[in-house]
Amino acid sequence: MNAPHRLALDGAALAANWQALARLSGTAACGAAVKADGYGLGARAVVTRLLAAGCRDFFVSSWNEARALADLDFASAGATLSVLHGVRDEDMAAARELGARPVLNTPAQVQRWRAAGGWPCDVMVDTGMNRLGVSAADIAAGLLDGVVVDTLMSHLACADEASAMNERQRDRFAALAGRTRAKRMSLANSAGITLGREYHFDLTRPGLALYGGLPVVTLGDAIRPVVRIEAEVLQRRTVAVGESVGYNATWVARAETAVAIVNLGYADGYWRGFSDTGTAFAANVALPVIGRASMDLSDTGTAFAANVALPVIGRVSMDLVALDVSHADVAEGDWVAFDADLPRAAAASGMSQYELVTGLGQRFDRRWRD
Repeated sequence: MNAPHRLALDGAALAANWQALARLSGTAACGAAVKADGYGLGARAVVTRLLAAGCRDFFVSSWNEARALADLDFASAGATLSVLHGVRDEDMAAARELGARPVLNTPAQVQRWRAAGGWPCDVMVDTGMNRLGVSAADIAAGLLDGVVVDTLMSHLACADEASAMNERQRDRFAALAGRTRAKRMSLANSAGITLGREYHFDLTRPGLALYGGLPVVTLGDAIRPVVRIEAEVLQRRTVAVGESVGYNATWVARAETAVAIVNLGYADGYWRGFSDTGTAFAANVALPVIGRASMDLSDTGTAFAANVALPVIGRVSMDLVALDVSHADVAEGDWVAFDADLPRAAAASGMSQYELVTGLGQRFDRRWRD
């Protein structure tokens, strides 16, 4: 049975985004973070498309995420899967079975891995983020002696900002070159790629930009939107002057307003931050449904019927959203498309672009177009 809401997913844009990031990575290999179920799009579908595009290094968070991809033949494609959160005692059986590499983050994880036989792994080193990773002092004291390390990696805390911390982290990481037997070094995420060649090392690890997000505006010409929410209209109604829409009656019509009630809500990851609690607004705006635009639609959520902008009115509820359709030919059973521009949606909702994509719920049909 078809769901009353879906994600329109652009596989060609996903592949093109990875290829653009690979070019920007210069001589470094370009991997892909596919954790959080491929940033909410579906990890299996994402991985198969990125493998076809040429990606060979993939990263998930947990062994449960690795197991969900276990039947994909990474080895025959010359590809690898790494598990960013390392290996606990209870993960050891999965690590032996699945063949993915753990990214070891603590001295205890390193000792556990060594005691189990010490086959190839990756290692995270903390260069200032103070989140996960062994220390440079641990490495100097011989923590990794005898450990077969494929990739030594770290993570930038402020890559999306013009911060002096970026250079400090880069210099601390570069100082570890030759201090281990790691085959490769990796530092840059999506935003880090834009910081320049000295941040690329041997492997970059983009995430958000693969999925159409812009962690920095300088990627705007290279990255295409990948995901668009589409939802079905359940009812069209007319709201009289002085009548309210939605919970707590926070929106009141100052003019007679045509309203469409749409099958979407915060249970699907269309958050309350998209709510409009002001007065009536309607627009008749020519704007592509997919594509970037410089215009400021509003500080609320926006859907589209063809090229007509349909502002969210009232509060977004668990399963329903109200739209002003005064200037659109929208009827019960029609479908509308919500804004695919992640930076603009983030500004409207107060949510980060990361939250918007990874929070997309499981009630959506996910429909890929390649």
